[in-house]
Amino acid sequence: MSKIILPFFLFFLCLTVVESPCQTTSLQQSSPLTQGSPSSQGVSPERLARIDDMFNQALEENTIPGAVALIARNGKIVFHEAYGQANESGKSLEKDAIFRIASQTKAITSTAVMMLWEEGKFQLDDPISNYIPEFKDPQVLVNFRYADTSYTSRPADKEITIRHLLTHTSGLGYGVIDGDERMKMLYQKAGTTDLFTTENVTIKEVVMKLAELPLHHDPGSKYTYSMGLDVLGYFIEIMSGMSFEAFLEQRLFKPLGMEDTGFYLPSSKSDRLVAIQRKVNGEWEDYPNTFYEVDYPIKGARSFFSGGAGLSSTAKDYATFLQMYLNGGELNGKRFLSRTTIATMMADQTLDLYGGADQHYGLAFGVLTERGQAKGGLGSPGTFVWGGYFNTQYFADPQENIIGIVMKQTQGPTGDQTAWKFKRMVGAAVDD
Repeated sequence: MSKIILPFFLFFLCLTVVESPCQTTSLQQSSPLTQGSPSSQGVSPERLARIDDMFNQALEENTIPGAVALIARNGKIVFHEAYGQANESGKSLEKDAIFRIASQTKAITSTAVMMLWEEGKFQLDDPISNYIPEFKDPQVLVNFRYADTSYTSRPADKEITIRHLLTHTSGLGYGVIDGDERMKMLYQKAGTTDLFTTENVTIKEVVMKLAELPLHHDPGSKYTYSMGLDVLGYFIEIMSGMSFEAFLEQRLFKPLGMEDTGFYLPSSKSDRLVAIQRKVNGEWEDYPNTFYEVDYPIKGARSFFSGGAGLSSTAKDYATFLQMYLNGGELNGKRFLSRTTIATMMADQTLDLYGGADQHYGLAFGVLTERGQAKGGLGSPGTFVWGGYFNTQYFADPQENIIGIVMKQTQGPTGDQTAWKFKRMVGAAVDD
């Protein structure tokens, strides 16, 4: 078969074999993330040793129970270390430990949305009600009665769009972690699920409940952290014709080589899951069940695929995902997104609704501005960041081609200073 015909044959095969969709091949051919020497990538080994000392000092000061940290530059891992304990019994934390990444799921969901967008399936400013009719004619909360949670509402001045859901400007709330007590009460009464559960709940069921609830405000008028990415997880199911879990596995995780990322863990990997820990009387103990199930993602019904907070992953897997972005949407010869799409995703989508002068908000990423760089220790303009509810953080600097990831699993006040120190010290380790 000629070299000209082969790509068209492969594209036709991807369209016809629905059970096993594949990525397009790329004219670019980056390598998977592999280990590299710091000096070969313009990173000072001596200054990396300072980062190692910083984490060990945090352990000595008892501000963290443990952490896994990873630094990559130019597609090479130059630092990957594990510190401390994985649970209250003192099990040593390993580099391949699996962490609940919570809101770091949002970037992956946004990626999946934009992969479908690239295929011409919808426009970003389409009303979500075109695809989920239950969201037609949204209402905005006006008055609320605390005694019985009754309320009045008014019609919103516009429909909720896909862009609104991606940028937390839809007016939807966030249930138990919402900043508005009224919304907390309404979401609780409706029985929405916004974080880890072992109950037999589906994302469709949750989204149907969300569609019946009033909004904080008119869509597009404010930035309110929300369950918009959960709605988009269900939207992906509608547009792809497969479960959200299956879409991510087939279209992202498997072709990227993210073997330890998913909504639920097989029993063979359950012992690698890090316990959520809290400090009580100066000692670290495993966190009890509260409004979320600490046994997620190893027990229960395994039916809830939360696009806003449901995934677990390793430091290396998440670094692989971020490296695809730094490569302009390609990894190992596979094209996941065009660099032109990534430019849209990193552009300022919310103007003065988020972040002020230091940071703007793209399509599920916080992005550093020149003013933010001037503050110092945050990276170059264009550095994109986010974190997770259980104290995981990442940043990726396209100008320096650097990724930094710190994975922890903690709740409550601890005195932890490792996140900002790590970011500053990674930048200070550049030596080229």
